[in-house]
Amino acid sequence: MSIAVPDFSDAERALVAELLNERYKREVAPELADSDLLLDPSTDELTTCPTLYWSERGAHFVVWKVAPDRYRCQFFYADADQYGTGHVDYTDLRRCVLTLLRVQADHERQSAGISSGATSADVAGKSGDDSYHGPLVI
Repeated sequence: MSIAVPDFSDAERALVAELLNERYKREVAPELADSDLLLDPSTDELTTCPTLYWSERGAHFVVWKVAPDRYRCQFFYADADQYGTGHVDYTDLRRCVLTLLRVQADHERQSAGISSGATSADVAGKSGDDSYHGPLVI
């Protein structure tokens, strides 16, 4: 039996748009979509989850709402070129989006041969708490 995941609220969508505008220094409006995700790996049942999608600087971004006040995210360049943040679920949408933007910016710099000083241990969390400990610059 699939659970019904509530849509992103107007406040949640406005928060994400504000963070994107801050990051890209111009208006970036995330699009609403739906995604079918396997939330419980012990079953084959997919759950339809509200999704925010945007594309910037050659990368595609998705933030999924997987339950009330629970979010997942990733960015990708192609089907075989997908990246997460090292954290499965977030209970704070702001933290979810900021971490996603930071990890993608670090990836972009590393791909260009510029080091941010963050390591994979920083992204995964040295203490096992899966929080991002890298630089706060996005």
